Amino acid sequence: MTAVPVFDPVIHAPGRLQICAILSRIDEAEFAMIRDAIKVSDSVLSKHLKQLEEAGYLKPRKAAVDGRQRTWLSLTPAGRKAFAAHVAELTRLAGMAG
Repeated sequence: MTAVPVFDPVIHAPGRLQICAILSRIDEAEFAMIRDAIKVSDSVLSKHLKQLEEAGYLKPRKAAVDGRQRTWLSLTPAGRKAFAAHVAELTRLAGMAG
């Protein structure tokens, strides 16, 4: 018998779920792109990113672009696996809805 996927409390919050969804499709994204995509302030996004990073799901990379420090973000292999399991559980639950 296979284990039933479970919700990941780190990923489950709507903002973090959106961040993981964006990053799951690409190698990395710049901080401002994600901020604008999910329509939150810098401070709210930073809090979400910190929780994902502390869980080992997100890896930031800082680099200078046009003389300004930029932050690029990517999911770690553990983050990709956790997001896929979370989506599998959401899909399973959606399939139960009649």
